[in-house]
Amino acid sequence: MLTPLTERQKILIVNNVVRACKNIEELNKTGYRFINLACGFIAHYDLYGFREFYRDNDLATDIRRNAHMNDWGNFHPGERDYDYYMAKRDVYRRIMDQLRFV
Repeated sequence: MLTPLTERQKILIVNNVVRACKNIEELNKTGYRFINLACGFIAHYDLYGFREFYRDNDLATDIRRNAHMNDWGNFHPGERDYDYYMAKRDVYRRIMDQLRFV
């Protein structure tokens, strides 16, 4: 069973990914692990490969483009790992809310 993100983890991830949308060099391992595992993002060897790709591409645009694939609406209360995926959905939605200001 997967452990849901804590509120502190959510805040750290959201803040980091939003900062990285303004300057990809700000992306740290915590933000990278979350966004790299989100649906729609191509696999990269590591954080540095991800940063390299997004020096020439717009991370905020890809986050917006992939939002519909990262809603985890196929999970329902009572199902295994439901809380984990709802925590991921919450983080993605918070990132999207903050991107309105980027």
